[in-house]
Amino acid sequence: MKKVTLTVMGLFFAAAIATSAFGFGWGRGPGVGHGPCARGDFQGPAGVDLTTDQKVKLDELREARFKDIKPLREKMVTKRDELRNLWLEKSPDQERILAAQKEMRAVRDQMQDKMTAYRLDALKILTSEQQEKIKSSVAGRGLGQRRGFGPGAWGGEGCSGGSPGFRGNW
Repeated sequence: MKKVTLTVMGLFFAAAIATSAFGFGWGRGPGVGHGPCARGDFQGPAGVDLTTDQKVKLDELREARFKDIKPLREKMVTKRDELRNLWLEKSPDQERILAAQKEMRAVRDQMQDKMTAYRLDALKILTSEQQEKIKSSVAGRGLGQRRGFGPGAWGGEGCSGGSPGFRGNW
């Protein structure tokens, strides 16, 4: 009975660790598919009128970010599977589990650093007036973790759903 309980607890803990590895929503999120959101043809946060050139530049920047982060996402999946296997061993080794968790945190930190660089680059594309409109739309909101700047993240025409993008990521 004790072995069964420990096995179930170990599996539960491994599942909790594995799901938290992807809890930051680094993917494209809702809004991807057919229609204007799939092409990156979005309007931007409410009240921020993006020029065609800005839309193209932001779309290119977003695509570059997806390509840049893809190897890290794949590495995270590999590390998650390794960690899961460590927990499923007959006698889980605490040192190896802690080392695997540390490696996952390092990959997650790299992903977060790339997201920060992306956000700063995206701001450079906007005018100071547009930046101020975005910052004022954030005032009073909590700064919880969001999905980012992908299509649908802007809440523009044809892109219902998605995360608040600029509005919630500052």
